Amino acid sequence: MLRHVVLFTWSDAADEARREETVAALRRLPEEVGWMSSFAVGPDAGLREGNADTALVADFPDVEAWQRYAGHPVHLAIIEEHVTPWLATRTAAQYEV
Repeated sequence: MLRHVVLFTWSDAADEARREETVAALRRLPEEVGWMSSFAVGPDAGLREGNADTALVADFPDVEAWQRYAGHPVHLAIIEEHVTPWLATRTAAQYEV
């Protein structure tokens, strides 16, 4: 199984409403794109200063499923419309579980 972890830090232009809309768009990925066996996304709990603003964790049965997800047009459209315009930094990793 492959785990995909993404940490997003939003720019100052991303107000609370924009952040909520972005998380809502990301939450549609399992239904609109698929191929993951588990999926979670949400805002940071605010327990430590300096954390990223939002985290996404998705598990895929194999690398090929992740590659199909990563290149899917709906996934790419959500990134283009809801993530990239409001992003300050993004960090990601994929690893075998």
